[in-house]
Amino acid sequence: MSDDDLAYLSASELVERYRRKTLSPVEATQAVLARIERHNGPVNAFVVADPERALADAKASEARWAKGAPAGPVDGVPTTIKDLVLTKGWPMRGGSRITSTEPVAEDAPIVARLREQGAVLLGKTTTPEFGWKGVTDSPLTGVTRNPWDTSCTPGGSSGGGAVAAALGMGTLNVGSDGGGSIRIPSAFTGIFGHKPSFGRVARYPNSAFGTLSHLGPMTRTVADAALMLTVISRPDPRDWFSLPYDGADYRDGLEDGVAGLRIAFSPALGYAKVDREIAALVADAAALFEKLGATVEQADPDIEDPAPMFRPHWYAGAAFAARNYTAEQEKMLDPGLREVIAQGRKLSLLDYLAAVDQRSALGMRMNAFHETYDLLLTPTMPIAAFEAGHELPPARVTPRASLTKTAAGRNRPPASDEERWMSWTPFTYPFNLTQQPAATVPCGFTKAGLPAGLQIVGRMHDDKTVLRAARAFERERPFEMPRAPRVTHKG
Repeated sequence: MSDDDLAYLSASELVERYRRKTLSPVEATQAVLARIERHNGPVNAFVVADPERALADAKASEARWAKGAPAGPVDGVPTTIKDLVLTKGWPMRGGSRITSTEPVAEDAPIVARLREQGAVLLGKTTTPEFGWKGVTDSPLTGVTRNPWDTSCTPGGSSGGGAVAAALGMGTLNVGSDGGGSIRIPSAFTGIFGHKPSFGRVARYPNSAFGTLSHLGPMTRTVADAALMLTVISRPDPRDWFSLPYDGADYRDGLEDGVAGLRIAFSPALGYAKVDREIAALVADAAALFEKLGATVEQADPDIEDPAPMFRPHWYAGAAFAARNYTAEQEKMLDPGLREVIAQGRKLSLLDYLAAVDQRSALGMRMNAFHETYDLLLTPTMPIAAFEAGHELPPARVTPRASLTKTAAGRNRPPASDEERWMSWTPFTYPFNLTQQPAATVPCGFTKAGLPAGLQIVGRMHDDKTVLRAARAFERERPFEMPRAPRVTHKG
């Protein structure tokens, strides 16, 4: 088996081969490191790639497997960490020039759980500055690119992790999601991404974006995400928002299918504008669930676009994060982030509390909706990936915001706070507000060869049904990954 083939093995396949002693963690890690060396250049997915440390982890794993005593179900599995998550021994730069280059001294809970269970840590993946937007470029690391077409963005803010997964440069990949940051890049790159129910995965330190922010898996298969969630959902006392630990193994029932489930399909959530090609791919994907035995009805949850209540949460979080920055530090930030911080500073306490009250009403509405429906299907994104290096897509496909262009054809900065990244992500941030589990599965390609995604949303705390439905879809429509970047950009 070639290095390329080894690098695309799932976590479950790797562990089974380790158990049978037909493959070692060192061989698997070397194969993934070889792909990072060969393919990371055109896509820029890593802030830190640490072959020496990864091979040391792999050798320790190899010794445990030789004794028949693996540390856990992900022992020896190559894993990446988003550079917004504390990882002992590596800096936490967060895509920013104002952060320290010194290695941090502790692991975040999600990293601690993976390390305890023997995961091989490869490095840290790119993010926009402090995860503030839905694409991945930053003043520190530059532009991260989509492997299906390197002139395009992979989305964000977990763009580096999505690219690593798609290109066989990481089997398990840690992402974070405060408004779509797992699901946006997963949809744009054609991988599986799962935003668990809030509190399912312990978080420390708290995100500046508060209870909008979730941590979760980004993988090439649903089974790998279920395995990863089983590990990372173990408790940690540093997060007082954590759900009570129930010992769930998210692989249990994964193959049970969707027969008997009642599923709502909402093509636009009642307010979004969707590119026709994406809409057709998603509608076809939704129809498959009826063939698999579910009852599928077209139904909207009867909500208005929650962007007006989302923005105060997001902008206030950015302003809070920047409360101690000096004037010189602020000058070094991404200009768009500076604008968001400025908007946040204009908010009054009453503005913020009004948004909190509206959020409560949205959550209650979705709870009522799920009294009738087990799952809700929507597009993950209303458009395919667009030009890298821009916060906003071209005007012809922007769902709500209209853009002007300079003579050079570049997008101008947003004219108002309503024309930020939320203007083209209408299906993701609602479910950060409601804190429900939501996953994206790749559901086909546009004529230009770019992936589309189907979003599967479950009732609060019902991650298992979301994963089960995603797996039922995957069985019928196996996911396709690029074996090498399609390099179309210059420079």
